Amino acid sequence: MQLVTAIIRPERTDFVKKALEDRGFAGMTITEVRGRGDQKGITLQFRGKTMSVDMLPKCRIEVAVNDPQVDAAIEAICTGARTGKVGDGRIFVTPITRTVRVRTGEELSDAPAPPAAEENPSSTPTLTI
Repeated sequence: MQLVTAIIRPERTDFVKKALEDRGFAGMTITEVRGRGDQKGITLQFRGKTMSVDMLPKCRIEVAVNDPQVDAAIEAICTGARTGKVGDGRIFVTPITRTVRVRTGEELSDAPAPPAAEENPSSTPTLTI
């Protein structure tokens, strides 16, 4: 298994989420973060004064996928996040060596593959606690 982590523009989060869901990746973690990349922040004009914004708001999206599905997850993220401008984001892929289900303590060697997009039910599943 691999952990695909993307740092993207916050306004593109819904597009990335939809692109991942359309390809069968339902499970993901989304976190609001602040950071900067190669552009080293931005400079803004406000009421005649110049302001430097060093750390920009971004969203971090994490998706755990089986090895054969890494390229599909990356493609979905790129499709949803790309604007063609500096600051679109970055994707990191790291190996997952062990997963444990918290509820049962069960160790999972490989998570089940997500169903194909056409097999997903159109209704939202209910939460059972």
